[in-house]
Amino acid sequence: MGLSEDLEKIALQERELRLPHLDANFAWDLGSRIRAMALERGLTLVIDVRRFGQPLFYAALEGTTPDNAEWVRRKSNVVARFHRSSYAVGMTLKVKSTTLLERYGLPVADYAADGGSFPLIVEGAGIVGSVTVSGLPQRDDHHLVVEALCALLGHDFRALRLAPESA
Repeated sequence: MGLSEDLEKIALQERELRLPHLDANFAWDLGSRIRAMALERGLTLVIDVRRFGQPLFYAALEGTTPDNAEWVRRKSNVVARFHRSSYAVGMTLKVKSTTLLERYGLPVADYAADGGSFPLIVEGAGIVGSVTVSGLPQRDDHHLVVEALCALLGHDFRALRLAPESA
């Protein structure tokens, strides 16, 4: 599957995975679900769920480092700035053969257009926060977040997941 097909699928994910609300309880449920999935699969992750400007859930699983926390911060900054999944932003930049620094003057110390941060979109309110993970290859980080949102919101993950990367 090519970049354009991936971008179309991510746009569909962003349209479909809308929340009824975002409060501390919902953030706890989402973060806890991702944590349980990671533990069940033996994954090493940092997990962050936030309303912009307010952390609501954070967990660092055994084996993570401060670098994972930095990746979470930088990827979440991309969602806050562009109101798109960090993976979609990164792929869009790749298609245009540019970077966040070249195109927008955004420093790599504060922004990472890599997969793993997804916008939290509340029906009737718009994008109010993000859910972010770090610890896996970027496509897998993105998949894990989308899978957890699908499970929590009652969507079929198989219909929304990205196709396997072509070799």
